[in-house]
Amino acid sequence: MNKPQTSRQPLLQPSTRRAALLWCAAALSPVFPAHAAGDKDAWPTRPLRLIVGYASGSSPDVQARLLAEPLGRALGQPVVVENKGGASGNIGADAVAKAGDGHTLGVIGNGPLTSSKYLYARLPYDPGRDFAPIAMIGSAPLVWVAPRAAATDTAAYLQSLRSENGQFNFGSVGKGSGTHLGAELIKESMGLRLAHVPYNGGPAVVNALLGDQVQMALLPASTVMPLVQSGKLAALAVTSSERSPLAPGVPSMREIGAGAVDIEVWNAVMAPASMPAAHRARLSQALERILHSPEVRDKLLAQGWRVDDVGPAALSARMAQDNRTYGALIAKKNIRLD
Repeated sequence: MNKPQTSRQPLLQPSTRRAALLWCAAALSPVFPAHAAGDKDAWPTRPLRLIVGYASGSSPDVQARLLAEPLGRALGQPVVVENKGGASGNIGADAVAKAGDGHTLGVIGNGPLTSSKYLYARLPYDPGRDFAPIAMIGSAPLVWVAPRAAATDTAAYLQSLRSENGQFNFGSVGKGSGTHLGAELIKESMGLRLAHVPYNGGPAVVNALLGDQVQMALLPASTVMPLVQSGKLAALAVTSSERSPLAPGVPSMREIGAGAVDIEVWNAVMAPASMPAAHRARLSQALERILHSPEVRDKLLAQGWRVDDVGPAALSARMAQDNRTYGALIAKKNIRLD
């Protein structure tokens, strides 16, 4: 006996089934949206590397990690931070300069982009030729600090530094560093004769100041302002032509008679010069929005960094200014690191 034929209807009608499949695809898609298939202008097409030429936990590293996640969201691909420390940031800078994959960027400090080419006879990259400026992350003046005794009468203290004829010292975090070169500029501007004592890092310089082993130093506001506010150190000036919100109540260099000394440390996002202009423009636009967002700007300020004009034109102008300043100083003082 033949069984009756029964028609097995699909659980979902074709139109409903298609809608369900599309919903599942969207739900299972990665966090970072993919570009449309076949889009010849799609970029980036894979995760980006963000090389930092300094150790994990350093200021450039902290900044890179702060930017990586929102930049990845803006570009549609993850941004992976990679540390390549050594040679005062020059090793990481060289890795960025030579990257030809179109998906590598770097967070680079002002030293490898400006003063290094004057300090080293054989730099493996050319800062002016091998990089394309993308965005200035943040900048900060240094604070000219001295032992606590200087706080009672700054003018008298400066006069004592002039009159000792080279018997006093200034400390820095290392030969050729911004803290060294900045102090040399102040000496030139104010007619001071101070001997240079390099130390291995900021904490060692602070200890030398507290022990009255050196009579002045330039250090980041984030390092010294808590000691200034507690009365353990005296802040003579910030190394800029105007006062800084990063060092409340501290006069500018111009106010204490140092002339137009304008020294800042800064970090920037740079791309290899080989990266196409359209890709660089997309990066610059994304980073400008990120850096001016209240959340990111406030976090950088809390770490001691000021966000101003972050665009590639402003970054290029700052690089040119620092090249003029440090190039002339290093040649005059014959400061070399090789």
